[in-house]
Amino acid sequence: MRLQWRFIGCVAALWIIALPSLVASDQKPVRRIGQELSVPRHLKDDEEFSLSLKQVIEHGKKLFMANWTEQEGSGRPLTKGNGTALSDPTHPLTGLREFNRVSAPDANSCYGCHNQPYGIPGGGGDFVTNVFVLGQRFDFLTFDSSDRLPTRGAVDEEQKPVTLQTVADQRATTGLFGAGYLEMLARQITGELQAIRDTLELGQTKELVAKGISFGWLTRQKDGMWNTSRVEGLPRASIVAPTPVDRPSLILRPWHQASNVVSLREFTNTAFNQHHGMQSTERFGVDTDPDGDGVKNELTRADITAVALYQATMAVPGRVIPNDPEIERAVLNGEKVFGRIGCATCHIPQLPLNRKAWMYSEPNPYNPPLNLRTGTAKSLAVDLNSADLPLPRLSPDPARPDTVWVEAFTDFKLHDISDPDEPGEPLDMNQTSWTPKFRQGNRRFLTKRLWGSANEPPFFHHGLFTTLRQSVMAHSGEALESRRQFASLEQYDQDSLIEFLKTLQVLPPGTAHLIVDENFQEKHWPPEPPPRSPDSVPPSVR
Repeated sequence: MRLQWRFIGCVAALWIIALPSLVASDQKPVRRIGQELSVPRHLKDDEEFSLSLKQVIEHGKKLFMANWTEQEGSGRPLTKGNGTALSDPTHPLTGLREFNRVSAPDANSCYGCHNQPYGIPGGGGDFVTNVFVLGQRFDFLTFDSSDRLPTRGAVDEEQKPVTLQTVADQRATTGLFGAGYLEMLARQITGELQAIRDTLELGQTKELVAKGISFGWLTRQKDGMWNTSRVEGLPRASIVAPTPVDRPSLILRPWHQASNVVSLREFTNTAFNQHHGMQSTERFGVDTDPDGDGVKNELTRADITAVALYQATMAVPGRVIPNDPEIERAVLNGEKVFGRIGCATCHIPQLPLNRKAWMYSEPNPYNPPLNLRTGTAKSLAVDLNSADLPLPRLSPDPARPDTVWVEAFTDFKLHDISDPDEPGEPLDMNQTSWTPKFRQGNRRFLTKRLWGSANEPPFFHHGLFTTLRQSVMAHSGEALESRRQFASLEQYDQDSLIEFLKTLQVLPPGTAHLIVDENFQEKHWPPEPPPRSPDSVPPSVR
């Protein structure tokens, strides 16, 4: 099947296959000799609609893997990683100040961090690739005790000295496998929650339930105000409602481990600026140069669409189960233990993406400002189930043809599973930086999507654990009872659970089947029970 773009809301599509028509993003003639550019030509806006899907995805992959240079906009001399102006513009981020491991820019390419396993662009990363979230609100971190200017290099917004342990939240680099399915699930859940919200009358309370997941209770008071105090699992931005007119958005934010980002597109716009100093036109404006590096239109709207689509169409994780009877028995037992001790309460093994919602579209209808939004440009969609995309893919349930089952092992909710005797993250990225709550820290994280996790170490939100067992034993707070049950299990049951978790892997590129053996050949699971011999059947039933 040959995939085609579907122009949503358009009567017809213009189909022009013309790679040579790619031009430099600022539309100025460029000399060819002596130039050092990782991506010599960028897509013009709307050109993404005239190219084949394969061409657009390949362009997105090229942008994801590009080692950006200063000649094409790498670096941001006059702006912070959060997009605002430097606290001290007299000390621009040039020369020896151009890169900073904590406050960023901190990488030459997306691929520099997102490359595991199998060297796949868009995967997870080693501990060395950990990101210091919120360190980018500083110009250039030095921890110089003589520096007293807020957020320049050593003191925070309240002029308090920062340390490596307090300046940012250290997070592991996570993979984006199956990202399109995950985002479409988040959109469906958001729509279902909003539908419940919109039926509330004055003085009424209703439970917010989507796909069998409870997000607590929402109340519309008699005075018209919204009471979100009993809403569960959603970040602050999704439940704020200061006036009767301002309904809580209830938007799921599946990206960032603290549920802070709505879409792959928002994630991409933010990351390009923070980590590389590459600024997109949809966020920073056309024909502008806010970072003062002398380069305009560093990434076009079409470029960002291409990168978002590359990530959205990445292969989904699967399972690797060796053809070893002892391991097979342990895995079967581990699956049962996983459910019995309550792990599956939050790590829900599979969720239905129904109503044929596997048609991924750009832009996300819930995108926040400073990102492309529906109605401001053409929309397009792609079939995530297509076999023309990187394998393996999901496929519809034969019994429910409008549904695919996304086996991500998550509930898309924020939970506090931190040990109360240990410090949480020093900062709360879901609060504004000038409020006291920002510095009260964070202890709530999205339920880890376990699919693909076994061969994307290190583990846990901070990447400080080298084994899955450490991660299990670190569960506390809301998950304390499950951790206690695990600790009380017989050794074989504990080991079986770990053996089950070890099967949840990203598969080598091109693997056709979701469940394979150690040689990556198709494996039928669970195994068929062996046929009973006539001698084993009681005479009464022969």
